[in-house]
Amino acid sequence: MAFDIKADKNEVRVNLDGKIFVEDAAQLREKLLDLIGTGYRRFVINMSQATYIDSSGLGVLVAIHKRAIEHGGGVVIQGLQGAVKELFLMTRLNKVFDIE
Repeated sequence: MAFDIKADKNEVRVNLDGKIFVEDAAQLREKLLDLIGTGYRRFVINMSQATYIDSSGLGVLVAIHKRAIEHGGGVVIQGLQGAVKELFLMTRLNKVFDIE
């Protein structure tokens, strides 16, 4: 997996690309938690190029969402498609996140 994180003054935009496995999820979690620690509260996760995400990756998204909400923010998921979209629907995470 590759990910690109861009933070501006109001939000963090994350582009995920490829297959997201446990090793990748741990790196992503660390970077996003660091950003929450520095004051960022709104995260926009673009998953239009993500082809697979395992349970650890989903866990990271849920953890970041929970932490952002605790600090008055949240997570928006964009570009779900294919197997990744189906997984969000099967796990009902589409009810947890704002999906665009």
